[in-house]
Amino acid sequence: MMRRSFLALLAPVALAGQARAQTLEGAVGQFYEGTGWTLYRLGLSRPLGGPFGLSYQGSYLTREDDGDGAFAGVGADLTAFRGGGEGPYLVAGVGGGLGSPHSHDFSSFWGSWSAGAGYELFPLSVLAFTVEGRWRELSLDARDGLELAAGLSVRFGGGGRSGGANAPQLPVAPVRLGETLRDSVVAAATEAMGRPYRYGGTGADGGGFDCSGLIQYAYGKHGVALPRTSREQAREGNKIAKQLRSLDPGDLLTFSNRGGPVTHVGLYLGDGRFVHSAARGVQVSVLSGEDPYGRWWYSRWVGARRIVNGEGERLED
Repeated sequence: MMRRSFLALLAPVALAGQARAQTLEGAVGQFYEGTGWTLYRLGLSRPLGGPFGLSYQGSYLTREDDGDGAFAGVGADLTAFRGGGEGPYLVAGVGGGLGSPHSHDFSSFWGSWSAGAGYELFPLSVLAFTVEGRWRELSLDARDGLELAAGLSVRFGGGGRSGGANAPQLPVAPVRLGETLRDSVVAAATEAMGRPYRYGGTGADGGGFDCSGLIQYAYGKHGVALPRTSREQAREGNKIAKQLRSLDPGDLLTFSNRGGPVTHVGLYLGDGRFVHSAARGVQVSVLSGEDPYGRWWYSRWVGARRIVNGEGERLED
């Protein structure tokens, strides 16, 4: 009864926050300490910057076989290399709440830390399955042990998978009435929102993109052929001033981790926003020193290139 009540109370909170979060997550697992505990977790996650992500969740632990003892609380996890595509990731977290190891009266405070690794699979671009193993320590009675969990996450705010192919092989899409070529290129990139990051990905067969694959796809869909890699794309078109007021929608933004060769590209949308394929897939970010996620990209922004002008003519330095 307590377990059902806890989850019923937590679900509306999670759903209310989904407009701001990228992913709604749930997991069930086992905490192997003493006689064993069953774990239930529900939360929200969002990208934090670069390969990192942050999630907030509520959790409930109860002894196996309906034995006495239960813990309920909230926590936060920091992940690395999760959400970019199928593969392993790292996770570390802290939490706390109320509970008791011998009853259901929730009479004592507890704190916890955990660290481990997981593996994520994407049967669909908006749906992921995870398996995770952690070492967890609870402050109450100095409990510690291995925790194994399996989870399901649903990504919100994206368009999911859509039909498509490698950008250079796509039929050229017409520019819609009232739109410029640059508007149509921007539309092609934003219509891919929610598709996952794939190293070397070009969107073939409705799959994911890497950063340069998305740019090549968006321009190629409208008859503008670009090279495959971000470093090559950074030499296309005309160089323009690295200032927000100088940018137009459709301009190519270039980024570098250490100020050296270009390692990432994005497509400018206007109002300080750009679309790109990064760790959490095709997404919109901002170039801002004030925004927590945008600050990471702003500090690595090294240049801008204009590929076509307002009349749709290809530009070259």
